[in-house]
Amino acid sequence: MFHRLAKPGSVPLAIVAFLTGLARLCESDLVQAAEVQAPRFEVDPLWPKPLPNHWVIGATVGVAVDQKDNVWIVHRPTSLEEKEQYAAWKPKAAECCLPAPPVLAFNSQGDLIAAWGGPGKGFDWPASNHGIEVDHKGNVWIGGNGRTAKPGAPSPEESRWIAQGGVHDGMVLKFTPSGQFLMQIGRPYAGKGSHDTENLRLPAKTVVDPNTNELYVADGYGNRRVIVFDADTGKYKRHWGAYGNTPDDTDLGPYHPDAPLPKQFRTPVHGLTLSKDGLVYVCDRVNNRIQVFRKDGTFVKEAQVAPRTLGDGAVFDVALSRDPAQKYLYVCDGSNMKVHILLRETLEVLTSFGDGGRQPGQFYAVHSIATDSKGNIYTTETYRGQRVQKFLYRGLMTVTKKDQGVVWPKR
Repeated sequence: MFHRLAKPGSVPLAIVAFLTGLARLCESDLVQAAEVQAPRFEVDPLWPKPLPNHWVIGATVGVAVDQKDNVWIVHRPTSLEEKEQYAAWKPKAAECCLPAPPVLAFNSQGDLIAAWGGPGKGFDWPASNHGIEVDHKGNVWIGGNGRTAKPGAPSPEESRWIAQGGVHDGMVLKFTPSGQFLMQIGRPYAGKGSHDTENLRLPAKTVVDPNTNELYVADGYGNRRVIVFDADTGKYKRHWGAYGNTPDDTDLGPYHPDAPLPKQFRTPVHGLTLSKDGLVYVCDRVNNRIQVFRKDGTFVKEAQVAPRTLGDGAVFDVALSRDPAQKYLYVCDGSNMKVHILLRETLEVLTSFGDGGRQPGQFYAVHSIATDSKGNIYTTETYRGQRVQKFLYRGLMTVTKKDQGVVWPKR
């Protein structure tokens, strides 16, 4: 049988079209494979609503979302400047303003629904509030990182009286949603270091595991560990340091971005959260790193975020996305004034949003972060930031740049 060979340039048009379509399909697949998806957010500049009673809030150092999507914050009334609280002067100097109670709760629409807190009978209120958690039973947990001079301390120099037990906030407190005191773990001035199983030492944040009813504490500003208690009885369970090592309180000195990462946490061990698949994510703030553990303290992996950051560090707090797989981690960075979005599986930074400033969607020392059931993000700002903000989840987007900047609502 005889076949005539096609002359050059005489390839049938159908074949040309097929090959062209195949090439475009392959190119499309490659483009899609190269696209990175990440959650997209817009700031809600009208949330929360104005506070009543001429109240203002100070450095806001904790945020949590309960099972009803109510948003709880804790702030430091004592951080307010004198002229921010004229109405509290004696005699009263002006109509405005007054310090708000330290614990405030808002519904998802931004209405204030609870306000309480401060010293009371039967417990030791922190000298400096720090961190808030609302557990699966609705109980509210608060820590603290306050340092106050112990009566009779031999020296006002902090490094000396801390070593002798002068750190006031050696405890975490448990309350009902209405502010009724339930339990205290630890005592002021009593912490003896990272192997003390009865007292804490400037605990930064707490989280309760709903499956085991165990309280995990990032402990914190004075100690260098994660410690676990029974959330009902306060009974000690276990503790560990960086890489699951036995914690060591030796001063590591300043962080250097070109030095090997240390085998211990630097202070503060500042934030932590638990995933549904049983992993504990811990913020080693000044080392700019997140370390991941199993619940028994077994080290799994680590990654750095903005590793050349000095000063206060880049890894202040961490929260999980609310999709079933909890695919993303949100890390608030109080030094670089932004929120990083990480792929949880690899701890790769996909993108970030925010910038330094006072307007909605900007940050000054973004400190704490939480998510609600709809995937919205809530952040608080410490120092002179003094506020809580809401960022609305707008679905997934294709990442086109590493820094999104201010995520202002689209018209």
